[in-house]
Amino acid sequence: MVRVDKPLSAPETAPYELVDSEEYMNEAQKAHFRKLLLTWQSQLQQSVTQTVSHMKDDSASYPDPTDRASQEEEFALELRTRDRERKLLKKIQDTLALIDADEYGYCESCGIEIGLRRLEARPTATLCIDCKTVQEIKEKHRPR
Repeated sequence: MVRVDKPLSAPETAPYELVDSEEYMNEAQKAHFRKLLLTWQSQLQQSVTQTVSHMKDDSASYPDPTDRASQEEEFALELRTRDRERKLLKKIQDTLALIDADEYGYCESCGIEIGLRRLEARPTATLCIDCKTVQEIKEKHRPR
């Protein structure tokens, strides 16, 4: 049985409702993103637990080499997904630390506001859209 995992995207939550003349990254905004990140972190940790259970419960020694290969491929794919999630959990922890240090929401490269809508889409973003675009262009044209 092949499990289909959800993508590694932030949980669906209502976007932050901006009030006119509200200061950027005030306490209410930080609380919103902290809650979003903690929910995401919890979901990812549940996923890890489910994987361990799934691999224990579904582990079988199939006599047929094709069945064995299918199971091994399924487990390998699941482990790769969990490795990506492990890295994402680290990013979430780092992002929570930025919130605690009052440094969340500002580009680590140029220092400008990242923007609420970008943070809603990618709460672990550390670069504004312009700096991220430049980074991606440089990576694309970097010799390998």
